[in-house]
Amino acid sequence: MVFILFFAVSQGAVIWVYLSEIFPTAVRARGQSIGSATHWLLNALIAFGFPVVGQWSRAVPFAIFAVAMFLQFILIRRYFPETSGRSLEEVQQPLTGSVQHERPAA
Repeated sequence: MVFILFFAVSQGAVIWVYLSEIFPTAVRARGQSIGSATHWLLNALIAFGFPVVGQWSRAVPFAIFAVAMFLQFILIRRYFPETSGRSLEEVQQPLTGSVQHERPAA
């Protein structure tokens, strides 16, 4: 139950939106493709591994996944920028240290 709680309040609900926001425009399509493929591959591994690990104990898979979600929660809170209400350029500036200037309208 703790796994489900941590997953529901962390990346489980927002992975697709996050993938579309986190990559710079120049590499967004490639980044989303790699991110989506990685997401589905790891989902498949978890789905196939759950019954195997569950044979040891019914609680062990949930404990493993709860710890993983807790660690992810800490990493996201510490290292990933908040993007709500901010343009991609505003998010990118502190990460890259560069300032992108808009071109004046022609």
